[in-house]
Amino acid sequence: MLPALPDGDERELESSEEGGGAGEERRPERHGSTYHSLYGYRSGRCSQQGAGGGDGSPSSAAAETPSGEDFSLSLLDTNLPAEAETELRSFISKRLTKGALFEGMGNVASVGLSIPEYKVGCYYCRFQQENILEMATLEPDINVPEYVVCFLGGSEKGLELFRLELDKYIQSLKINLDLEQKPLETYINPYLRSWFENAICPIQRVVQLFQEKLAFLLHAALSYTPVEVKNADERTEKDISRFLAAASLQGLVQEGTMTSLCIAMTEEQHKSMVIDCSGLLPQLHNAGSNRFCEDWMHAFVNGAEGGNPFLFRQILENFKLKAIQDINNLKRFIRQAEMNHYALFKCYLFLKNCGSGDILLRIVKVEHAEMPEARNVVTVLEEFMRETSVA
Repeated sequence: MLPALPDGDERELESSEEGGGAGEERRPERHGSTYHSLYGYRSGRCSQQGAGGGDGSPSSAAAETPSGEDFSLSLLDTNLPAEAETELRSFISKRLTKGALFEGMGNVASVGLSIPEYKVGCYYCRFQQENILEMATLEPDINVPEYVVCFLGGSEKGLELFRLELDKYIQSLKINLDLEQKPLETYINPYLRSWFENAICPIQRVVQLFQEKLAFLLHAALSYTPVEVKNADERTEKDISRFLAAASLQGLVQEGTMTSLCIAMTEEQHKSMVIDCSGLLPQLHNAGSNRFCEDWMHAFVNGAEGGNPFLFRQILENFKLKAIQDINNLKRFIRQAEMNHYALFKCYLFLKNCGSGDILLRIVKVEHAEMPEARNVVTVLEEFMRETSVA
């Protein structure tokens, strides 16, 4: 059984904005309106940065925080209307005044602005330019420029699901941001404008591309099966890699277990799952699946009708949560089975009915490798499962 998305969460994730379709291949996917703002930040004094906005929007050239503050924010680039940008800058200024913006640490909040969405999710982060930061370690007198970037779209809860992806997106911006060498309009503005397409939409694009074949990707992610992508464009290859990373249990199971599983799967199968994207639809070779992944595949495919990338991510998080619950239940049954034969039968029934017995057994086998009694239980369960599959 799939755990249902709670009504409150579903309402939160299904915003009033229109979902972007996949009908036009080259147009970026949108979920309602998305916005960005980039500010130059100076602490201790109010000095305006010598760079203007690049998109021609009103007030983008010289908007700055009031001089009464102990810092200054100068607008470098935005696609927000002038009034909404002023409201956003006021919000960021309050956060800075409270000392709530730490360098390199992204935050998510809900912000009320004078735009049609009214309440919109906002990811904001203060960061320093990477290459100058390295020079400053050698020459302490160098003044390292600081910036505050804001991405707005969807809901607060929706953006919270993508905080790690947005942090990585900012990391790339830190490395490439060099206003002296790279014109804002040519390099930085396109990167800022495409934040939603590049950081939020990969999961949605993978669901739309694979459809019913998504079950094989889910199985590969859970079982740590190596995946090789052939004949794909750069964006599709990155999308598949990001989906597999987001669907894996990395960070949710012990690091040693994950490493051992990767080694075990590589040694056991001696070949990767191959995804060939040379045709209109991807072709998969050496792929595996199970009932658990097939059930969850239907949840993704059914959700594709609404075109909500935040809903896809919530389904993915629920998928991982159910997998972790099943792993913990099996480990509890195994502990009981060390002293109770009836509990051993319960283990067998659980593995038979959960839909992912093949993967769960691999995981607990690795985790219990150094525990003789538990390892004996796992060995018996493996024999039961083999006999059942042959029968």
